Amino acid sequence: MSIRTPDPNPGWLNEDDLYEARRRLPMVYVEAIPVRLDPLGCITELGLLYTADTEGHFYRTVVSGRVMYRETIRAALLRNIEKDLGSLVLPQIPPSPTPFTVAEYFPYPSETGLVDDRQHAVSMAYIVPVSGECSPRQDALELSWMTPDQVLSPEVQAEFLGGRERLIRQALAHLGHTG
Repeated sequence: MSIRTPDPNPGWLNEDDLYEARRRLPMVYVEAIPVRLDPLGCITELGLLYTADTEGHFYRTVVSGRVMYRETIRAALLRNIEKDLGSLVLPQIPPSPTPFTVAEYFPYPSETGLVDDRQHAVSMAYIVPVSGECSPRQDALELSWMTPDQVLSPEVQAEFLGGRERLIRQALAHLGHTG
């Protein structure tokens, strides 16, 4: 009989198990669009990550990550925001974890317009005000703060992959910004 050290992250799957799960089950994610507010609570800027894939293609994206087994939505939001933007970001997690939308990603083009080549994923998407210092994660090149009009420009909209530009437009529409 051997004594094993408990797994410090029991909600994580190893790479083989994750691959198999992604082939058979929708994965649950949270996505967060960090925003800066003016004194009246209106959005002045949205924070978008700028990154590159393994083939060297550059694109814009939002904070995103899986919800771990036995993890609350609030905890998953905080963990993924801090993972992608640093521990000094000071996010204001909403008092009610109600997303502005639920997004469905498929590993192929579908009626949702959202694609994730790896899996079928269901993502709860949030708009999260942040007031601290943001340092993008290691695989992101930068975090760009842009006005809603800049984000809705054709040039920036073309920089998103997998249909995430739709998610950004939905977030801004939810906030009453039709651009």
